[in-house]
Formats: sequence, C-alpha cells, structure tokens
Amino acid sequence: MSVYTRFVSQAVFPLQERLKKHDTVRVRRAMEASQWWPAARLETFQLDRLRAFLSDVSAHVPYYRQVFSAAGFDPATISRVADLQRLPFLTKPVIRANTDALRADDARGLARFNTGGSSGEPLIFFIGDERVTHDVAAKWRATRWWDVDIGDREIVVWGSPIELGAQDRVRQFRDALMRTELMPAFEMSETKLDGFVARIRARRPAMLFGYPSAISHIARHAEKRGIRLDDLGVRVVFVTSERLYDDQRESIERLFGCPVANGYGGRDAGFIAHQCPSGSMHITAEDIVVEIVDASGQVLPSGQSGEIVVTHLATRDFPFIRYRTGDIGVLDDTPCACGRGLPVLKEIQGRSTDFVIALDGTVMHGLSLIYVLRDIPAVRAFKIIQETLTLTRVQVEPGEGFSDRDVASIQSGLQARLGASVEIVVEQVAQVAPERSGKFRYVISKIAG
Repeated sequence: MSVYTRFVSQAVFPLQERLKKHDTVRVRRAMEASQWWPAARLETFQLDRLRAFLSDVSAHVPYYRQVFSAAGFDPATISRVADLQRLPFLTKPVIRANTDALRADDARGLARFNTGGSSGEPLIFFIGDERVTHDVAAKWRATRWWDVDIGDREIVVWGSPIELGAQDRVRQFRDALMRTELMPAFEMSETKLDGFVARIRARRPAMLFGYPSAISHIARHAEKRGIRLDDLGVRVVFVTSERLYDDQRESIERLFGCPVANGYGGRDAGFIAHQCPSGSMHITAEDIVVEIVDASGQVLPSGQSGEIVVTHLATRDFPFIRYRTGDIGVLDDTPCACGRGLPVLKEIQGRSTDFVIALDGTVMHGLSLIYVLRDIPAVRAFKIIQETLTLTRVQVEPGEGFSDRDVASIQSGLQARLGASVEIVVEQVAQVAPERSGKFRYVISKIAG
C-alpha cells in the first residue's frame, strides 16, 4: 500500500464518513473480524441481529406493526432464522402500495431512490444512514480482499444518473482526492471507446469498477485496435449490476491481465454478495439473510435453484424483509477454501442488460433507454425491443394516470438517444410477458451483437 493510499484510507475517507455521521470504519473493522468466525458463530450473531431488528421494526414501522399483529408474530420469541418464513414476502407492488407506512415513525434524513429493478417496474423506496454505512463497509471489506484500498487509482465505468448527475465541483474535488474517476457507460461509439482506452492507459488505475458488459466491450475494442491493457498494473476489475458471463470474464482477465471480482446486489436489496480471491461469492451475512424460494414461495435447500429473497438487517428506517429480488440463484453449503465463514451464493442467474445501437452506429448501454421509462410514475412495467435501426417497440404496462403525454415522453426520450428519425412504437399491454425461459429481459436488441 502506497503512502498516499494509506493517507486516504486511514485519514481522508474516515474523516468524510465522520462528517456524514456514518460509522463506516467501525463497521468495516467489525466485519473484517467476523468474516473469519466459524459458520455457527456467524449464524448465532445473525439470529441475534435479526431478533433485535424485527423488534425495532415492530415498534416503529406502521406497515410491519400491522403485518406482525395479523400473523401473531412476536419478534422476541424467534429462535432461528427460519422463523422468518412465518412472514409474508415484500414485493415491489407491496412497497408501491405502502410506501409511507413502510417508513419508521422516527426515521430522519432518509434518501429517496427510484429504480427500475430487474423487471423494469419503477420502484420508489428510501434508504437511511445505517443502511448506507453498512453497505459501504461491506463493499470496502470486499475491496480489501484483493489487495487494493480506497485511495488507490480507480476508474468507474457507470451509467446511473445518480452518480453521473452528482458531478459538481465538491464531488469532483472529492473524487480527485480519492483518486477515482468516473467514465459514463451510456455511449460506446468508436470515438468514445478510443477515448476510454486512452484514458485508462493514461490513468494506469489499480482497479476498475463497473458493468461487465461495458468493461468487456472496452477491452475488446482495445484488442481490435492492437492496444495493450495488461501492462498498466491493474490489479483487479470489480464488476456488478449485471450477470457476468464467462466470455466477459475471459476477455477482461486476458486483456487486462488481472482477475475479475464479481459483485451481486442492487440499490433496493443492498450489497448482497462479493467474490473472494478463491472464487466464492460470499454473502454479507452480518447484514443480509438470503433465502432461495420456488415458484410457490417455499424455501429451497442449498444446491437448488430458485428466486433470491433478501432480508437486510440494516434497513430499520425503511425495512426490506423477505424482499423478492426477481433474480434466480443457488446457495452452496460447501466451505470456501479462503477460510471465511461467510455463506456462499453459488450461482446468480437472470440479470443481463443488452447494448443497443443508435441510427448513427453508436453502441450504447441498454440502461440509457431504461432510465427514460423508469422515472415515469405511470409506467408499471415495460420491455424495450429494438427491431431494426429505424424501429424500436416499447411494451408498456400502464398504471394509473398513464396518458398521451407519457407516450410522447417515451418517444422523445428514446429518439434523443437512438436518433430523431427512429420510429418508436409504444404498445400498451395488460401484462409485460417474460421470455419463454421465465426470465425477464427489459431491453432486447435484435441487431446489437
């Protein structure tokens, strides 16, 4: 670790967190100790946290006060994590119908978030300081598994307007101090890709972080141009927010000359699992309870594939209890060779985002289209199908108040990204259907490849 990295990770970043009134350093240090506990000790710790969390929620969250009463559920009496199964699932429709009642009556300073989720359904929810603190601590712990730390040079390849819209002077100064640089992942034209490759070579980051599709696209472009990326000293590439495919991992590892560390989670469910150098996706068991359920909602044993259901123990201000993520995964009860007692998520399926191609040939991340629809409250669900360069269809499941103005917003928003002359056909449907496999793809390009 360089002197500068040590200065940032041990002084600058902790000071920032204290000013935000986040207890991140203490939480990370506690997690770095608990990760080595035997599985049985972790399970006991998790049960104690779960009992205290549910008791707090029962006292302060109107929605769950009613749910617990109806179910005859007393948090103080739970004796095992499996007692969670007595509670109903939390779904996106439930959150939309009970947003106010899900807020703790003593919550302060909640941040509002809006995400499309894996199905394209717009979802508004809130995050408190405890949740932010614990998520940052979990990510920080996982970063340090790979011999890098806050303060090492980093390039972030991202596309969320939450990050891209926050680049004011204060944020730019902070990023410069932390030695992190943001590259927008929406547009992947030849010129943009040339610029990305040049910037990575000039920056010589110790780590990259971002979408696997975007980073692999940049790496393959460099290969096509005959430009090396494996001589820069990149130690690890962290990927998240999409399913990581084998060909993407192979391309990134071969062309950057370093390992890929996968991460799984979301703004709604939190940081759920991170890959260690031994290859396992470790669940943040200190904060996260993961269940795998079948189509009827029955909990499945390790080794069987089903929907990932998450309870986040640091969400007392706006609780996520038995939250159905819509993603498919498999738990593994085999201990990891790294020696950590953290449970393992063996497989994650069902998350993928296509690229789309604009009329002028620009290749863009599919999220650039998703954000047009997800922030329209009257859109309940959607699917975008790029049929040709000149025709894109949008299936919309309309909610209350959906109007011609919303149709016009969709058309103008997509045309601004794909081309002014591209025909955008908006089709109102009773239900946006999943693929034949049962998975939901919210952006499908029939011409991108």
